[in-house]
Amino acid sequence: MRSHIDAIDDQTIALIGGRGQYAVQASAFKKDEEGVRDTNRMERVIAKVRGQAERCGANPDVAEAIYREIISRVISMGMREFHDQPSQTHGEA
Repeated sequence: MRSHIDAIDDQTIALIGGRGQYAVQASAFKKDEEGVRDTNRMERVIAKVRGQAERCGANPDVAEAIYREIISRVISMGMREFHDQPSQTHGEA
């Protein structure tokens, strides 16, 4: 059992890393900080995650809490990326 749990952990971390990399890369194309935060998108993702959790027999509250933390951390990384980009990347002339 432990080896199966370890394998799932390895896959989970790899997927979280990939998700974070794409999200941070996307922040370089946002026009402003609100675009990086994109609270509407975040709430759509949370709703989708809760639905997927219910369909898979996972606890939706736990899934939501985990995703809110992931999203919060990725937004922080995205903000750093956003501010590190030259201003013309953000759609400013």
